[in-house]
Amino acid sequence: MYSLLRPALFCMDAERAHGAGLRALDLAYRSGTLGLLASRPAPLPTRAFGLEFPNPVGLAAGLDKNGEHIDALFALGFGYVEIGTVTPRPQAGNPQPRLFRVPEHLGVINRMGFNNAGVDALVANVRAARRDRGILGINIGKNKDTPNELAHTDYLTCLEKVYALADYITVNISSPNTAGLRELQEEQALRELVSRLREGQEALAARHGKRVPMLVKVAPDLSDADVDAAARVLAELQVDGVIATNTTIARLGMENHPLASQAGGLSGAPVMARSTAVLRRLRTRLPESIPLIGVGGICSGADAAAKMSAGATMVQLYSGLVYRGPALIGECVESIRRRREAPSSGVAHL
Repeated sequence: MYSLLRPALFCMDAERAHGAGLRALDLAYRSGTLGLLASRPAPLPTRAFGLEFPNPVGLAAGLDKNGEHIDALFALGFGYVEIGTVTPRPQAGNPQPRLFRVPEHLGVINRMGFNNAGVDALVANVRAARRDRGILGINIGKNKDTPNELAHTDYLTCLEKVYALADYITVNISSPNTAGLRELQEEQALRELVSRLREGQEALAARHGKRVPMLVKVAPDLSDADVDAAARVLAELQVDGVIATNTTIARLGMENHPLASQAGGLSGAPVMARSTAVLRRLRTRLPESIPLIGVGGICSGADAAAKMSAGATMVQLYSGLVYRGPALIGECVESIRRRREAPSSGVAHL
């Protein structure tokens, strides 16, 4: 069914198509016809961060920034859905146009800029959702006009407001579309920010009587030395997990494309190799007690299996869905299942 819908969506501006696709998804969910888009994969239980996931294939943050489509997205077959990035106050994001497809390369360029309705709106949407399946992650960020020296206040505000509703929380310090945000990945800034957030996490755990895992999402554009430094800090501070990676500011393999000059982060197939290299390096430098989620460039089941081979415990999709549709979810689950069941895979315990 998606193959029939895709030409109509691709005739629209990318951001309009994004909204139209989500409205169509909600309509199919409410009418009980979602099964025409995709069949749910058979369960493939995966344990990570102290949580039991129905399967290891999730939706990356960015598709549903305000948590308005949670139930419909779960109905597609994701084992977990990550909503956001959300900021304390609403913000419009960057001027349009700010989202561009690069179909020749199965890529997407975006400079959305954390456009969202604010954390209070997201909280209301999450409370209204049925949430009868899967694990819900909430991705938090800072407002663009909050200086980096006060960034911790924005992250702590979001952490506190979403804590009781999230199954896990992701700290986004790696989007290239908020000026200066990636500076928070530098070793000293990262230590200061994550230390404050870890203190906040433990205080909230005591207050709520439950400990919600906190993950950190990193960029693919870090140098090897920066990856090593980030790994040292994140291991020292005992974060619950790391997501590798966000979008890239490089134009990998498409430097001469007409859209290559568009500012923003590139996702999809072009980032697969670099993202996976960062994932692999992190796996060799972080303790096994810190699981990794592999995201960036997954456009096939083989790509998902490659992320697992590089050290991921689970994977996330986003841009691949634009080109492949919901069938990609089940394809990735089955590819990971085959890898687990292979006698030499060594991952049957996951």
